[in-house]
Amino acid sequence: MVPVRLLGPRLAIREYRHTEGDVDALHALFGDPEVTRYLPFGPSDRETCADQIELYLEEAMAEQRGTYRLAVTRRADADADTDAHAEAEADTCPDPYDCADDPQDATPIAHASLTLGEFRSASLGYVLRRDVWGRGYAGEIVGLLCDFAFRTLDLHRLAARVDVDNTASARVLTRLGFRLEGRERHDRFKAGAWSDSYRYSLLADEWPGAAADRRRAGEGG
Repeated sequence: MVPVRLLGPRLAIREYRHTEGDVDALHALFGDPEVTRYLPFGPSDRETCADQIELYLEEAMAEQRGTYRLAVTRRADADADTDAHAEAEADTCPDPYDCADDPQDATPIAHASLTLGEFRSASLGYVLRRDVWGRGYAGEIVGLLCDFAFRTLDLHRLAARVDVDNTASARVLTRLGFRLEGRERHDRFKAGAWSDSYRYSLLADEWPGAAADRRRAGEGG
């Protein structure tokens, strides 16, 4: 396997490791009822989170990888305590392979995922620890995932599903260029109740970095 490692202005995205720190970090996410409020499952215990990391590592070792479930950490040189960076400023990330190294033992503060589908498509997801909400990190995570999907994996389409009450995530996707495709009625059943979701999508031609790559390739030909 070639480990995934993406670097943005303030965040780094890497593979999970089966360490106490990563298990604790995942449990801080998936064990929090507020964090899992809009997810299709309820809070998880620590043992379940440890099992999940085992699954993530098995998926990463697959001969033809179809799922990327990744840990998000703060970079050492980023100002983690400032709100000066708005989400709009994190929308367009630099080339993740040109950035300085991030600390390999940094504690994850968020979870990111890409699930590949047919016809060069994928669904993306992200979850952030409650104490880092409101700092613009979601926009940077989605931007890094888009860059990876379109410029590294050469995908054509990305999709994202958002609970209709999760207005913060809807704003992040819209700001990054995702378009609302429609509303899926009663697509989830949780805690004894049905809920609806909005479905968003983004095409490679609509992502600035991927579009610029294709223009350069055309000029070179």
